[in-house]
Amino acid sequence: MDPQKVAIRDFTGRQLSALLHSLGITENPVKSVGLLADALGPGGLRPVSTSPAWPSDVADDHTPVEFSTAFAAGEAPVLRTIVEPTATRPSRAANTAEALAALDRMKRRGTLDTRRFDAVKDLFLPAHPERDFTFWYSLVFRPDEAPAVKVYFNPEVRGEAAAEELVRAGLDRTGFAAGFPALRAHAVTRPGLDRYSFFALDLVEQRRARVKVYISHHAADVTDVTRAAKAARGVDVDRLPDFCLLTGGNTGTFDKRPLISSYTFLDGDADAPSGYSLYVPIRDYVADDEEARRRVLAVMAKYDLDPTPFDSALRTIARRPLDEGVGLIAHVSLRMGRPRPGITVYLSSEAYDVASPRSISLAG
Repeated sequence: MDPQKVAIRDFTGRQLSALLHSLGITENPVKSVGLLADALGPGGLRPVSTSPAWPSDVADDHTPVEFSTAFAAGEAPVLRTIVEPTATRPSRAANTAEALAALDRMKRRGTLDTRRFDAVKDLFLPAHPERDFTFWYSLVFRPDEAPAVKVYFNPEVRGEAAAEELVRAGLDRTGFAAGFPALRAHAVTRPGLDRYSFFALDLVEQRRARVKVYISHHAADVTDVTRAAKAARGVDVDRLPDFCLLTGGNTGTFDKRPLISSYTFLDGDADAPSGYSLYVPIRDYVADDEEARRRVLAVMAKYDLDPTPFDSALRTIARRPLDEGVGLIAHVSLRMGRPRPGITVYLSSEAYDVASPRSISLAG
């Protein structure tokens, strides 16, 4: 069947099934694909052959699904998806309603702990949101485990000026109020350039659940993100310059899409997060995906990670030569501290479009 004639739900479901198989995550793929369909909502029935009815920011071509592969030394790979639920007739309010309905469907499929979600939802889900993105889901697939679910809220849903107070209140309600000053002191130091991007929750029992805060650093350099990383305890900030060089080349100031910091709060974290990740939007700093692949391989070699699972996943999802487009490899992140240090590579579905390669690398 012509892939352009299938629904976006089925198109991305087939990609998910193939990626699970490529990474050796073979437990009940039908259930996993069903979970993705639940999360997408009725908007997932829209054919790929038509333009997106809602300009999702999950991916550059507005596909409401993005995949990522997480790698750590001595551990099996983990596959994740980010999903934006949409309504048949999408709008901010209709999409929020469908996202909540998706949560009910996923709760019927498995055990979700929504206590923290319930504690903060009135903060991040106003009746009249000021941003198109209200909340997304992340589905996490590991070998020999049931899929896990994570929620991303938008701190700017009430406007940029209200974002900091929403994050502060969200940390307070989830038990991590004492950690907010560390973020404020190290990560949000450049007005208008350091902005709160996501407030995220794992929907698992509290002892294992993470609360995460993401901050985008616009027009930032290595000095800015090194300072930001110091908000987390026990993180080796000296790793960041090499990581930025390997992924971004000779870029001084990252003036395209921003660098992003994320901070992980775990049960027992008192006055600071115990995990930190830096996300580099590699697609903006390479000529094409072949160059992006080489850069990812260099990062994996740096951290003694086997590149075979990454290459397997990349071959599975690529439907074109890597040098004929840019953006299939979207972000690369370095995870440090708790709970699982390693590397994560984000892969686009490219269901709707492929960005043309650049004539030269912008990074040098």
